[in-house]
This record gives sequence, structure tokens and C-alpha cells, in this order.
Amino acid sequence: MTGVPDLQHALSKVSAEPPFHDPGEQERVWGRVWGASDEVGPLRLVLMRRPHGEWRCVRAGTWSEEAGALVDPGGMWYWESREPPNLAKVDAQHAGLVAALEREGVEVAFVEGELPPHLTRPIYTRDPLLTVPGGAVIGRLAPAMRRGEERLVSATVAGLGMPILRTIAGTGMVEGGSFVKLRPGVAAYGTSIRCNEEGARQLAEALRPLGIELLVIPLSGYSIHIDGHLGMVDVDRALVDTAGLPYWFLERLRELRIEAIPCPAGEEWAINSLCLRPGRVLMADGYSRAVELLSRRGIDTVAVPYDEIHKGGGGVHCSTMELVRDPAA
Repeated sequence: MTGVPDLQHALSKVSAEPPFHDPGEQERVWGRVWGASDEVGPLRLVLMRRPHGEWRCVRAGTWSEEAGALVDPGGMWYWESREPPNLAKVDAQHAGLVAALEREGVEVAFVEGELPPHLTRPIYTRDPLLTVPGGAVIGRLAPAMRRGEERLVSATVAGLGMPILRTIAGTGMVEGGSFVKLRPGVAAYGTSIRCNEEGARQLAEALRPLGIELLVIPLSGYSIHIDGHLGMVDVDRALVDTAGLPYWFLERLRELRIEAIPCPAGEEWAINSLCLRPGRVLMADGYSRAVELLSRRGIDTVAVPYDEIHKGGGGVHCSTMELVRDPAA
């Protein structure tokens, strides 16, 4: 047949290798190396969303002793204080976090766009997605008060040129705050009332082509995310709430040669921090014992005021999602 040899010659150049997430392939096809293989390498690009007064709906007189918070009778918001939010303070503290990142040389991309009025917590950009080598996995948020954030986050990262590797579907529930990359090739996912086994199954399926093993850790009690119990602060060190993690997982950290540094009691918000590069961590201020503990191990900390935003239920880690992070090694 005329042209068959030429066609066969052309087809001989077709190859599945290198894989999608190969750095050279990423640069050539997608313009840069997207995602992250760990939680501690030099941070280059992070996703955030500025507050737009979403918490103005929080009302005094709705205090629940059982919840320890002001609670919407309709279940669409809560605020962990007897006093409604100081919106000016929220804005200032969030702007301070952005400024601290930029001083560290980190580029900040913002989720923009109008949200449905029932969404009050989009400031916590960690939860609608997670990032791995080569791109993002869009999660599926459990609470009605948050479902819908995924759409704007998807549009934002796609607009930046970042590949979306998978979107959690069906009855799966996955939130980025319950996912942590422990080592290249090993990640952990905490199941809870908001992060279910079906989500874990879909996530493991998405990670398999990347050669990443997923450890599934059932969280106890009313814990919702693993980032309240473990925060990587260096290549081989993590600040942890040992009481909130199962023994077998602490043993697995030991096998992975990750030192589990017990966080001082009462300073657990220090765990919800963001590693800027190996041995340098951005965290909320006010946790002097945790800072001293890390300093003794040669880990530097940068602290910003964040106490008002904590009352919404999230911290520095919750408010940021790495889109581009260089490998630590």
C-alpha cells in the first residue's frame, strides 16, 4: 500500500515513555513541572483565596455549649468563639500570610470568582484539591457548607495551565487537609466523617500510575483531617500529635526514617504549618514551646498572627495548597 513504510516509520516514534509526570515531559508539554512529590522541598507556587467577607453571616446569640462554637441553626456555618468574627482582623491576618510567603520568594496564585452565598469557608484552599507529581487531584468536599468550592478551584488551576489528573466522583469524599506526602512514593490519607473509604479507593487508583503507595489511616473521634495531627517540617522529621495517630502508623513513620516530634500539649495549631523548604516552616504565632522544640533540632520557623482565622476551624496549612514544589532531594 502506498505510503505504508512512511506511516510505519512515523508510528515507530509513538511511545508511552517518558510517563506523563516525567519532568522533561512536563516542561515540554505543560510548560513547567507541576505538582509536588513531597511536602518539604522548596515551595515555588501556592494557591490561596482572599477573604471576601464570607463570615459576615456569623451571628451572636447562637452559642452551642456542646459544639463550643457559634453555630448556624441551618448547619451552614460555625465559628469557634463567643464573639462573631472581626472581619478586618481576618483580612489583615490573611494578607500577612500572603506577605510572609512572598518575602520567602513564593509566588501566590488566588482563587477568584463569585461563589454561591451559602459557601462561607473558601479561605481554606487546602481542602478542595491535593497535588502530586504532574498535577492536581480535585477532591469532593463533604459538608454542604463547602460543596461547590471545587468548581472554582478547578477553573483556577486549569487556567494556570496545571494538569488535573483526576476528579473524585460518585460517593467518594476526599479533602486535601487529610492527605500528606511522607516520602517520594509514599503518602498517607486520613479517613474520617469527611474523608471516606470510597474516596481513599479512588485516590489510591489515581496514585498508582505515579508509583505512590497510599497508607489509609482511620482517624479517631471527631478528627476530620490528618493535618491536625501531623505536619512535615523537614525531609525526615514531622511535628505530630501522637495521641491522635494509631500506633501502627507511628511505627511506619519509624520504618520510613521519619522522626515523629511530639508537639507540646496545648500547641497543636503549630502542627498546621507549611514547610517552605527543608528545615524552614511557616506557622501561626503564639506557640513558643513548639518553636523552641523545633529550633533545638535546627528547624527555623517564620511566625505570623493567625488566631482570628483559627476560629473558623483552619490554620496556615489549611489556607494554602502547594501547586509547584521542587523535590527536596
